[in-house]
Amino acid sequence: MGLRVLAMALRAVFIGALVVVTVRVSSPQSETFSSVYETPGDLIRLALGFGVCLWIVIHLFMLPKDAEGYRTWVYLGLVVAPLALVVAFVIW
Repeated sequence: MGLRVLAMALRAVFIGALVVVTVRVSSPQSETFSSVYETPGDLIRLALGFGVCLWIVIHLFMLPKDAEGYRTWVYLGLVVAPLALVVAFVIW
């Protein structure tokens, strides 16, 4: 049970940091959402960012099926989650 909770927490931290990085990268260059229609590049970047964030959030709720998946997320999460948090903090 502890392995499962730790795996879900690390996975949620990693995916949350991934969403934060995606939102920051896909935000308009002009810094206001009302001016998104001025350049097609900003509109495309915003649409792609929204699609990627939606896809990532959907995968947040798709949990591993077996104990091996949780074990993999614990091992991977101990390395990747802190790294993703640092990257999200630096980018923001």
